[in-house]
Amino acid sequence: MSYYQSFDEVPGVFPYQPPSRPDPETYPERTDNPNHDPGDRTRVTGKSKNTIEAVKEMGTTQVPEIKSNIHCLTIVGQIEGHLVLPPQNKTTKYEHLIPQLVALEQSTEIEGVLIVLNTVGGDVEAGLAIAEIIASLSKPTTSLVLGGGHSIGVPIAVSTNYSFIAETASMTIHPIRLTGLVIGVPQTYEYLDKMQDRVVRFITSHSRVTEERFRDLMFRTGELARDIGTVLIGQDAVDCNLVDEVGGMSQAINKLKQLIDERKAGDGGLKH
Repeated sequence: MSYYQSFDEVPGVFPYQPPSRPDPETYPERTDNPNHDPGDRTRVTGKSKNTIEAVKEMGTTQVPEIKSNIHCLTIVGQIEGHLVLPPQNKTTKYEHLIPQLVALEQSTEIEGVLIVLNTVGGDVEAGLAIAEIIASLSKPTTSLVLGGGHSIGVPIAVSTNYSFIAETASMTIHPIRLTGLVIGVPQTYEYLDKMQDRVVRFITSHSRVTEERFRDLMFRTGELARDIGTVLIGQDAVDCNLVDEVGGMSQAINKLKQLIDERKAGDGGLKH
């Protein structure tokens, strides 16, 4: 077949698939052909394979690629722990996040980590495991709650050095719940109390909210229909000292850059 493939039908091939257009970077337009007709529609250069894949996966023709010292880690959907959730659920698997966090701690190129949350919560122990690792990172970290950072997403949001929440984002604070078979013996309730204390202790030690205030929000009646708990929206989370500031992406990145500069200068600007 010639250098420029024709779009005419190929005999004996059904269904007919037109040949792919050549990559303009790999196969530039030839000008040494004296019979070349600029108006010939069979000689059309199209998009490269990488561009087509970007359209299919990202919905855009070009995805900017930059080398940054800040890594963005997203926690979306439901946090999946020891039980596999149905395939139609949007989940964040903790066994996927933990190796990433370990790699970020060891990386010499990454100087700061941005945690973006939009989660409904999920497995308590998996969420606490993620929060503990984020809190123990030696590199500066900031978090940004977009949409929602509910339930066990709260300790993850406050585990960073500085936390942000969008003006329209919300955080639901409620007691720990169990689904499935529960054996009604005193040991079960004692275990729930101890698990509850683990969550409360972590949140109060990584934010400025007091334990008395947080428990009041957790066990408040009338906020949630037929339930107990509190929904905090934007500024409400800041007013009760759970989140540091209302802001968006630019504020979170600028604060992270500031923490990185303070760490380089040795000012000890991290709260952990």
